Amino acid sequence: MIRIIADISVSLDGFVTGPDPGPDNGLGTGGEALHTWAFSDDPEDRRLLREGTARSGAVVLGRRLFDIVDGPGGWDDTTGYGAGEVGKPSFVVVTGTPPEAVRLTDLDWTFVTTGVADAVAVARERAEAASAAAGRDLDVVLMGGGALIGSALDAGLVDILALHLAPVVLGGGTPLFPGRAPQALVQRSVTPTSTATHLTYDVL
Repeated sequence: MIRIIADISVSLDGFVTGPDPGPDNGLGTGGEALHTWAFSDDPEDRRLLREGTARSGAVVLGRRLFDIVDGPGGWDDTTGYGAGEVGKPSFVVVTGTPPEAVRLTDLDWTFVTTGVADAVAVARERAEAASAAAGRDLDVVLMGGGALIGSALDAGLVDILALHLAPVVLGGGTPLFPGRAPQALVQRSVTPTSTATHLTYDVL
């Protein structure tokens, strides 16, 4: 069964970027600390990253995040989706206007202009095709940013919320849950490592 998994790193004070994020400062000031776990040598961090990358049949992201990863300082042959694992699932971007050009032409990009629900539907189709080719169930992963994941939660599109809680207080930036409606969750796993606490919840 294909699951819709919202998977994102977050600070102790609830931010998914530091202050002043932008194309030249993608994670904001101090935001690099959010993803220390993804580049660590801790065996549990490596396992979680490897398994998460391997289960991704399709990935949904917002336009601002796309502009960062496709920008000059973004992903390359050694650091891409899954950090050092560099997975290559299909990518679906929620955007008002598709870009005129794409730098990372070796990746499968689809641009959806009709909202997050339609983007998730397209990603599910891609994940179904990838699952059939792989002979095992793969998932749709919502990698961010925070606004996209929040919109998906509000729309009832998310089955699982996976948070990588970084031991950092950023004091500002992009909040993951700004004024969100109450959301019932069931905790399924807690994995502490040397760099983060990895939390998994079923979304009710």
